Formats: sequence, C-alpha cells, structure tokens
Amino acid sequence: MEVALKEEFEYYLKYQDELVEKYNGKVVVIKKGIVLGAYESSIEAIEKTRGSHELGTFLIQKCSPGPDDYTVTFHSRVRFE
Repeated sequence: MEVALKEEFEYYLKYQDELVEKYNGKVVVIKKGIVLGAYESSIEAIEKTRGSHELGTFLIQKCSPGPDDYTVTFHSRVRFE
C-alpha cells in the first residue's frame, strides 16, 4: 500500500533545513516538490490552497527544525465546504 503524500513529506525532510531558514514558524504547503505557499496556520493553508488544488493532493507541514512538528495525519468524515 502506498502512503499518501509520501513524496511531499520526503521532499520536506530532504530540504527541511533550507525550508526552516526561509519559512521558520510558518505552515508550508507542498505538492510534487513545489512549495505552494507559506501561511500562519493550517486552517489558512487549507483555505487558500483548496480552491486551486484538490484536498488530499498536497501536504500541510509546520516548518520548524527537528522532528517535533512533523505532520500528524487525521482522517475526517466531514467534508470542508
């Protein structure tokens, strides 16, 4: 079974130091090796990105040094409207 957004998370890990240097404390949105944006919160990241990209096709990750803020996956039966 393939892990959803594995490619995006691996990109984050590979470039974490550079991303932290540029976006420390922000929430970044990553899709296919591209940072689509950097935001103040996960909610803002979702709201700004879902208009142009389908939910579940991009990674939302708090940008900080080390593993403490690695994304935790939550599944919901509620659709964002």
